[in-house]
Amino acid sequence: MDQPTVQSEVRPRVMGFVLTFSALLIVSTNLLVGSALLKLLLKRGCQSWCFVLNLALADTLVGVGITGLATEDFNNKFIQHRSGYIGKTRCLLRMSFVTSPCMVSILTMFLISLDRYMAIKMPLRYSLMSGKGRTAGSLLAVWISSYTMGFLPVVVPQLQAAEPYDGFCAFFTVTHDIAIIVLYSLLFFPVLSLFTYMYLDILKIACVHHEQISQIGQTSSRAEDSHHGHWSHVKALRTVGVLVGCFLVLWSPFFVVCIVHLLCRECDLKGVLENYLWLLGLLNSLINPLVYACWQKEVRLQLSNMFSCITNRLLSAAPPSVMERCHSSPPVQGKKTLHMTKYLYNEPACLTCFYS
Repeated sequence: MDQPTVQSEVRPRVMGFVLTFSALLIVSTNLLVGSALLKLLLKRGCQSWCFVLNLALADTLVGVGITGLATEDFNNKFIQHRSGYIGKTRCLLRMSFVTSPCMVSILTMFLISLDRYMAIKMPLRYSLMSGKGRTAGSLLAVWISSYTMGFLPVVVPQLQAAEPYDGFCAFFTVTHDIAIIVLYSLLFFPVLSLFTYMYLDILKIACVHHEQISQIGQTSSRAEDSHHGHWSHVKALRTVGVLVGCFLVLWSPFFVVCIVHLLCRECDLKGVLENYLWLLGLLNSLINPLVYACWQKEVRLQLSNMFSCITNRLLSAAPPSVMERCHSSPPVQGKKTLHMTKYLYNEPACLTCFYS
């Protein structure tokens, strides 16, 4: 067997293992964090939790779609002997089931940032505009527009690759590189510009509020209340800022190299884009739930409570000897533990402490 033949069989299998491992991590992590978010949504009923739960759902579907690509790579040896049209259509469908939830994830992050921006920029108008109908309508628009754009290569032949399908299912082997790059760049760069504008404007608002609070006086109780409320709003953007920062770090290389690929056709950057940078962008669906699990206090407390419930159920089903050893040294609840329990179960929903 010659060298090109060996490489053509090894490359899809290696990519299949990479995609399978990534899909397992993405699906399991998002399901775990998503279950915690669902419990918080049922307890608090806050509009912001709907957006965050929608983000976890979209990222879970990204992982499910990646399993389809992994299956395509593992079956590469058999697909090469089938009809090129059938294999190409199947690969286009699998790619669409990955790119569509990716777009949902990106647009949902934009909704989360817009929600925080309006809560700080226009608090009175935000309280009037927020509601179940508007939340459901915005999420429905995100899903419809994302899946419409994601499945365009399947129904529009001009967006498909002109070269015959060789059996290896990759991003640019079935799609027209120039048309797809232009189409997806029209989504990424406007969203990037809006992200930048909103956070620069929020930074300006924070600086103005800080100066106003400093002028009131440090001894006044009113100044202390204003200072506390000001920093509550600033802390509310911490998780969203980390979320957007990770999004930019993971997706910007792909789109920047896409622009370079359009300007320098001789550089031949397709391999770098579809083998490395595109996979780097897909890892954003794994980073999103980890950001909430690590940076957001309410999610951490809910996850801790879920693990405690699971541990208690496992111990209740254990033999009596194991139960005796576990209860021989009962834990002492300190003030911090009691405060966390009260915060999780008894405190009402607070807009300013969201994302704190």
